[in-house]
Amino acid sequence: MTVKPEISLGPVLFNWQPEAWRDFYFRIADEAPVGTVYVGETICSKRAPLFSDYRDEVIERLGKNGKTVILSTLGQVVQKTDRNLIEDICSETETLVEANDVSALYALRGRPHHAGPLLNIYNEESLRLLAGKGLRSVCVPAELSATTIASLCSAASELGIAVEVQVFGRISLALSARCYHARAHNRTKDSCLFVCENDPDGLELTTLDRNPFLAINGVQTMSQSYLNLIDELPELRKMGVSRFRLSPHTCDMVQAANIFRAVLDDSMTPGEAMADLEALKPRAAFSNGLYYGRPGHIWNSANPT
Repeated sequence: MTVKPEISLGPVLFNWQPEAWRDFYFRIADEAPVGTVYVGETICSKRAPLFSDYRDEVIERLGKNGKTVILSTLGQVVQKTDRNLIEDICSETETLVEANDVSALYALRGRPHHAGPLLNIYNEESLRLLAGKGLRSVCVPAELSATTIASLCSAASELGIAVEVQVFGRISLALSARCYHARAHNRTKDSCLFVCENDPDGLELTTLDRNPFLAINGVQTMSQSYLNLIDELPELRKMGVSRFRLSPHTCDMVQAANIFRAVLDDSMTPGEAMADLEALKPRAAFSNGLYYGRPGHIWNSANPT
């Protein structure tokens, strides 16, 4: 049986105002053609309480509108509060959980779960090991090339694991124990006063020559450019990728989901979709270099003329 490819929405990676966070998910629930929505704080455990008043309300509304809700865990554990947050999420046995750190994998062993892109799953042997622990779906790290994704898809098919690929949004490059955002404002991680809320799509960095370089989001280093694999959707489908992840930004994510859905439904060509995505364009450029095994910040034409 052929599985219909699905659009998914990754967790909000940035420190948005709680009401903006709630309203974003409400609109996704009501209007976006996405099948799976990941909810949860993956970057900084200090932010998680900011959204707790709205979390259950968001999950309920997503569920009522037919979305599958997956709870996402932190991407790294540095202190006890991080560990406690992961344990709390993994104790919610009524909802599927996406592990983004190996400590979550330990807590989820023996029950069905997802693996997020912050886990370093780079080869078939890792998939085979984790399949025996309950892994049912994996969103592969964004730095993988097409060749590696194809190899993982082949192994995942044999193991009954669904493969998901991020196709839109800034990609995560590294996580640090220190908070870059706090340091940039002469604060410490403990006394940050949530200064990261000033940059809802990340704080852009430049080189000494004032060229765009990276973006930072608390303890996370991200690409300055926005990943865009709209041209590569047909090839990814042939590999066996069944879920295509959009990473939330402040641009119109409902319209972004509509565009990617239209290409998957063959009602819009990738070329037409690219023009529409340009209209949504964030300030930064699009990129797809890593997919082709090249520097990640560059743009490669999938259909060179």
